[in-house]
Amino acid sequence: MTTPPPAAPPSTEGFRQTRYAAPPTATTVILVRHGESAAARLDEPFPLRDGHGDPALHPEGERQAVKVGERLRHEPIDAIYVTTLQRTHQTAAPLAAHLGLTPVEIADLREVHLGEWEGGVLRAKAAAGDPIYLQMHAEQRWDVVPGAEPWDAFHGRTQRGLRTIADAHPGGRVVAVVHGGVIGALLGYAAQARGFAFNGSDNASISELVVDGDLQIVRRFNDTAHLYG
Repeated sequence: MTTPPPAAPPSTEGFRQTRYAAPPTATTVILVRHGESAAARLDEPFPLRDGHGDPALHPEGERQAVKVGERLRHEPIDAIYVTTLQRTHQTAAPLAAHLGLTPVEIADLREVHLGEWEGGVLRAKAAAGDPIYLQMHAEQRWDVVPGAEPWDAFHGRTQRGLRTIADAHPGGRVVAVVHGGVIGALLGYAAQARGFAFNGSDNASISELVVDGDLQIVRRFNDTAHLYG
């Protein structure tokens, strides 16, 4: 069990409110959703990598990546992690250049596999109000989609990926550029929330987890202030 930090001693005014401080052994993981990716076309599916749709960033996503880099460039960051999919590499590139860090690839944090709806098909099904898409949201799980990654397998590997990062950086602060479904899975697990409670994070948004052993604390979700300045 993690011991809470000691309270601040009283000042001449009395006991003032204190600012949150992560436990000294904890890892702060700044989760960045990749920038907007290329538009999907049914007559021109996204290329696949290891079965996952692998579009590049849309020009708007490239602009968003620059803004992420500007937002985080002055923070103390020990490492940058990306997934096997190119949109995370492209989003991380401006920040990596600012900090002089080489992003590390972590396959366990790639997006949920969507089975028959990979390659951009999900977007078309959503736009059409497909019954399976509606069922997916009603049941709050991805594996309603035919051939999609089983729910337990997805959560198992994303937790494994998070643990890999935390074990490598005790007491550190890192950035992980990942995917909307992954952010939803990680924050939902930490908060013990229903399946899609944290889905729908915006492209290039910032969320934050503090990980200390078995303790996981959600500190931030879908921060987009940097995108509108």
